[in-house]
Amino acid sequence: MAKTSGLGATITVADAGGTPRTISNDVTDFTMATPVNLQDTTGVDKSAHEKLALLRDYTLQLKGVFNAAANMSHAVLSTVTTGAGAVARASSVFPTSSGSTPVLTANLLYAGYTVTRGNDGALTWSADGNLADGAIPTWA
Repeated sequence: MAKTSGLGATITVADAGGTPRTISNDVTDFTMATPVNLQDTTGVDKSAHEKLALLRDYTLQLKGVFNAAANMSHAVLSTVTTGAGAVARASSVFPTSSGSTPVLTANLLYAGYTVTRGNDGALTWSADGNLADGAIPTWA
């Protein structure tokens, strides 16, 4: 795969009913992280660190512009921490304009949905998703 930009990215997040909704038009930026916990296993007989890879994780931070239209960001994210909405949501990120690959999909629990009104009048939101089901997300 050649070098590419993030223009034309696609973000989908399942709504409270489990239906994937494309909210890309509302998302202004995102950050994905796939950290691995490491255990230092260095013995006293070593001059450099030895480490073991432990549990993997995945987080997705989304930021966007408030949109109250049906099936868009507010409708999808406003229920992430209330009632039946506080369940894992299937979320996919296609970070390039190809629309198919690469893609990273995972079931995420969203820890919150924050709406902010800036002093310039801008109405924006942020939502942080955390790996929910113990399955290691892999790029496809």
